[in-house]
Amino acid sequence: MDLWPYRWDHLLRYRYIEIISLWEGRLTTGHLTRCFGIGRQQASKDINVYLREIAPGNISYDKFLKGYRPSEDFVPRVTRGTADEYLHLMSRDEQLMGVFEALPLTTANVEQITPPGRDVSPSILRPMIQAARARKRLEVDYVSLQHPDREGRIIVPHTLVFTGFRWHVRAWCEKNQGFRDFVLSRFRGEAEILDTSEHGEDQDDDWSQRINIIVVPDPRLTKDQQAVIAHDYGMSGGTLTLNTRATLINYQLQLLQLDPFSEQENPLAQQVVLQNRDELEPWLFG
Repeated sequence: MDLWPYRWDHLLRYRYIEIISLWEGRLTTGHLTRCFGIGRQQASKDINVYLREIAPGNISYDKFLKGYRPSEDFVPRVTRGTADEYLHLMSRDEQLMGVFEALPLTTANVEQITPPGRDVSPSILRPMIQAARARKRLEVDYVSLQHPDREGRIIVPHTLVFTGFRWHVRAWCEKNQGFRDFVLSRFRGEAEILDTSEHGEDQDDDWSQRINIIVVPDPRLTKDQQAVIAHDYGMSGGTLTLNTRATLINYQLQLLQLDPFSEQENPLAQQVVLQNRDELEPWLFG
């Protein structure tokens, strides 16, 4: 990166151009103006510089799309070309710096541990995003630990979700006749967008329902130890209340390292426990 003779703010925009065009399949000046607060003229200039100096031939204007699309021989020049770059960009739309760790910045002494990236191809993610936005059916191949052989599925995706460890898509599954979570890295081949579906986010009851997860310090700890834990977690009145979607309860518990079906022998390792496990029971899986 230190070989690029461009200002840091310009490099951010060139990276954004590359990420959006590769993973969404359509880039407009509007993407840049909304994200960076620049004028349309500057956005157009940035795209032209990217085309002329950064990656000639990577994108081209499509008059039918009314935007720039990636070429078939697209080669990432200022990104790694991984799905995680796009997915984290979408999840941190107000914290864009979280996406651009590779830039040569002089910052405070901070180190962040992140989960390893999982392989997702543009031929899967791009149509999935388009189908989710248009409420379209999507024909895909999927593998799982129970069914490691490729299996054709027709799903209707509505939301991409990052659990803290991996990405999945929440979607209606025609095979199971219900909404399911599908791990993005387990899709195979190419996805084909079909017609519009009647099944959307508004019909996903477990997604729409909000539930409180109530966490308290492990009562086996001493009062002083419980006070330390309560401060660590920013508890109010000795409790921490996390409001989340019903379908995301298990992922939230995994982030808290809480097993709702058992407790660790050592309370110093457990630290916190669920106070309202019975209320969460309908949505828990082992």
